[in-house]
Amino acid sequence: MSKVALITGITGQDGSYLAELLLSKGYEVHGIIRRASTFNTSRIDHIYVDPHQPNVRLFLHYGDLSDSEQISNIIYNIKPNEVYHLGAQSHVRVSFDMPEYTGNVTALGTTRILEAIRRSGNTIKFYQASSSEMFGASNPPQNEDTPFRPRSPYACAKVYAYWMVVNYRQGYHMFASNGILFNHESPRRGETFVSRKITRAVAAILAEKQNFLYLGNLDAKRDWGYTPEYVEFMHKMLQNNKPEDFVIGTGDSHSVKEFVKEAFSYINLDWKKYVKIDPRYFRPTEVEELIANSARAKKKLSWQPKIRFKELVRIMVDADIRKIGLTPPGEGDKIIKERFPDRWWGVD
Repeated sequence: MSKVALITGITGQDGSYLAELLLSKGYEVHGIIRRASTFNTSRIDHIYVDPHQPNVRLFLHYGDLSDSEQISNIIYNIKPNEVYHLGAQSHVRVSFDMPEYTGNVTALGTTRILEAIRRSGNTIKFYQASSSEMFGASNPPQNEDTPFRPRSPYACAKVYAYWMVVNYRQGYHMFASNGILFNHESPRRGETFVSRKITRAVAAILAEKQNFLYLGNLDAKRDWGYTPEYVEFMHKMLQNNKPEDFVIGTGDSHSVKEFVKEAFSYINLDWKKYVKIDPRYFRPTEVEELIANSARAKKKLSWQPKIRFKELVRIMVDADIRKIGLTPPGEGDKIIKERFPDRWWGVD
């Protein structure tokens, strides 16, 4: 029989790619979505099939990470083999404006799922989407033994969730693992996140629909990777012989300014003519630099990223130029075809 997987945050960047991957492997996939008056499933519309059709393997359920009863009901009814917990209030800057909500959803939401799994009495493998933001002020490079020094309400909530996973693993012998993923981007990245904000602006400026791009701290450095590769590792973690925590990243660090320069230079524009600084986008406390040391993942689960920084930027710029109705340079598209000839994820 097919394995059954439950994904929280299935309509997000990571959830949509993960759903595609699991469907390609023959899984029956269930996703939790929030009820809204407008459709918010655009990232998975290309894989969604009307449940009235035969042989459907993707099912969506209304729920919320603040509602423990509904979470318990979903887990009890579908009896998943694997749970991938990707849902959260995941915007770092917004977490400063909504710290209580971020704690309730991002921190306590994880506890609610862990407790529902424990009470179900079923053998269920659990993946927690931890974040490199938990390292905060700790010096790079960061690995599984680096101390957490969070610098935002979001990071604090993720640290809480991380240790709850460890406690349930140790206290109840659950197969529960933390994937500490560093920045991972794609054409499906949320439009308010800095990477996508940049590439969308490049496309809009090229199409003469936007004059300037307003950003905050250009000096923050991050380890930028390509999301489809990262969700493959999520799946690998739950196929491991035992539950473990892993740091995942490329091992390279680049500033926001470098991202901007690369995106604009790709279409032969001078970024200095279009980028302006807006103080409202600065965080009260900043994380200066994050670099992943993924030696454990490389040794134990053969982690080796195929897409590097410049290639990632070009993939994203190509996609946003195409979405705005223009023909992109195409180098990003060429990279995808060369590196992933058996590409399983949908066309963005």
